[in-house]
Amino acid sequence: MINFEFKNPTKIIFGKGEIAKISREIPQDARILLVYGGGSIKQNGVYDQIQEALKAHTVYEFAGVTANPEYETLRNAIAVIKEKDVTYLLAVGGGSVIDGVKFLSAAAGYEGDPWDVVKKPVRPQEGEGIPFGTVLTLPATGSEMNSGYVISRKETNEKLGAGGPGLFPQFSVLDPEVVRSIPKRQIANGIVDAYTHVLEQYMTEPSSADLQERFAENILISLQQHATKLMEPEFDYGAAANFMWCCTMALNGLIQKGVVTDWAVHAMGHELTAYYGIDHARTLAIIAPAHYRYNLETKKEKLAQYAERVWGIAEGTQEEKANKGIIKMEQFFHSLGIDTKLSDYVADYQDTATRVKNAFINRNWMGIGEYKRITPQDAYEIVLRSC
Repeated sequence: MINFEFKNPTKIIFGKGEIAKISREIPQDARILLVYGGGSIKQNGVYDQIQEALKAHTVYEFAGVTANPEYETLRNAIAVIKEKDVTYLLAVGGGSVIDGVKFLSAAAGYEGDPWDVVKKPVRPQEGEGIPFGTVLTLPATGSEMNSGYVISRKETNEKLGAGGPGLFPQFSVLDPEVVRSIPKRQIANGIVDAYTHVLEQYMTEPSSADLQERFAENILISLQQHATKLMEPEFDYGAAANFMWCCTMALNGLIQKGVVTDWAVHAMGHELTAYYGIDHARTLAIIAPAHYRYNLETKKEKLAQYAERVWGIAEGTQEEKANKGIIKMEQFFHSLGIDTKLSDYVADYQDTATRVKNAFINRNWMGIGEYKRITPQDAYEIVLRSC
């Protein structure tokens, strides 16, 4: 097991009706900016619950944060923060809104071009930036309990990640009741997003960190087992609760400690979102099978373990089990209505592999993945196979 340090300061408030507790988590004298997306929180009752909880606080609002939060939109929010002298941020939404608020926390007080905060990046330390909390309305990214974020900039076709120890939410409210009103397409995205987050931290070299391995495998199994109920018309609170907690546990830092991690799938997937606007989770489903097949020789031991422990595949050689595991993964994505080829999403995909290769070269990303072995040429081959 690799040496590690682990600290996660985010307080989780989990369960039905717990949104009311945000009033005691935010200082009474705070000047709050409530940040949300397209307004679904006004249809599902979350907005009213927040207004009731914060009726004794000073609250301003900023709406319109989109999926793959856009830099130009967030710049407008920075102007509101400065105009209203905001001292606390409250993200109400999914990972995109929470990521946007993390950027705002880091960028609002930054002197200079706010894009530098992402590009350099600037890593706020504990106590730096504007404090913030979250009310999660769309389980998927785990952003409610980690310190990383990803921002898109359409004018430059960039989607970049950043973060820092000072960007953990102070608290996050997780009420599974919100899953009741989420469209099935977004639930499917959330399942695949969380599932792939686990794979990025698990599908690497063999590890002696057995507890971490078992944590990761059981998150995958839980997502698989609850997926059917989540996609059914009737709402199942138990399935929703397990889904929500799996998404958080998939990326709160716990399962990556003591092990090697990959993240090459995300690096390539982000490019597909930047170019085509494809949902983040679906880009991961496009890249992951091709990535594991291309790197079968170095990942086959772990892929075979995945096949055995997660899917119960007992027959075959190590390589046969590894390939069966990839097939099972693809079938699981397909069962959620998610396609796994770029050509299923866009017609003009022919130059994509070259664009990804050139983007990596231009950023000097000469090696990504668990041991920085995935070169721009490898990325080209992987994306080509995913088309």
